[in-house]
Amino acid sequence: MSDYGRDLRFGYFLVPNADDPLIERARLAERLGLDLIGIQDHPYQRRYVDTWTLLTTIAARTERITLFPDVANLPLRPPAVLAKAAATLDLLSGGRFELGLGAGGFWDAIEAYGGPRRTGKQALGALAEAIEVIRRIWSGERNQRFEGEHYHLRGAQSGPAPTHPIGIWIGAKGPRAMALTGALADGWVSSSPWATTDRLPELQDRIDEAARQAGRDPRDIRRVHNINGLVTDRSTGFLYGPADQWVEELTDLAISHGQDSFVLWPERDDERQLTVFAEEIVPEVRRQVALERKE
Repeated sequence: MSDYGRDLRFGYFLVPNADDPLIERARLAERLGLDLIGIQDHPYQRRYVDTWTLLTTIAARTERITLFPDVANLPLRPPAVLAKAAATLDLLSGGRFELGLGAGGFWDAIEAYGGPRRTGKQALGALAEAIEVIRRIWSGERNQRFEGEHYHLRGAQSGPAPTHPIGIWIGAKGPRAMALTGALADGWVSSSPWATTDRLPELQDRIDEAARQAGRDPRDIRRVHNINGLVTDRSTGFLYGPADQWVEELTDLAISHGQDSFVLWPERDDERQLTVFAEEIVPEVRRQVALERKE
């Protein structure tokens, strides 16, 4: 596993805290030239605004930046309706939406909000079915029929189709979830606290092997990495240090570990972290990766 040669994208992980200047921070990310805004989806968190409403509001207040749920909570968002909402947001934003999707995990909280409690096997089965349902709803074809254990379509009328082919990016870390990602998904969403550099080779290999078994090219799967850390004056660990350290570490994640999209998730969320990332780190990572790829 190494560099897959995909174009690099950089983004910002916007925590949907109701007390924060959410729209202003999103607009700043766009002004600074970032490519992506990802928003976690935990409706049961009392301090958080609804992710989908926030994504829609940001889409209306921005012009260029791509938006995605990082990742959508499938047990609380029925896939056919989720597909319709995703296509609508893609249409209204001019093709600036991708669908991050997760099987769920905080089952007590999900159940408290009226969602189903699923075992790991059930959650993965539901995720695979949801991908099928979502793509059928995006197809624009009439009389859609699908019978699954968790979801169904019975003469459903799909459409309108999204503006562009929306990618389904799966948030996954277990072996079976990684295999499902390689077989079915357009992208993989990971986070640096658990997808560490020592684990990435194994995780990427699981995706690649499943992709090849499904007759797919592993290079077609985007690798999105939420990078949790802090830009500081001195180094205290991985992604905790000066800008030049971040450049070195992100370049290595791209060239040696196959990641192509980096979404800043700062431990201390302030404008300085976002600005330093966009103005000092991102351009230099792009330059260093381009140089490495020429060699």
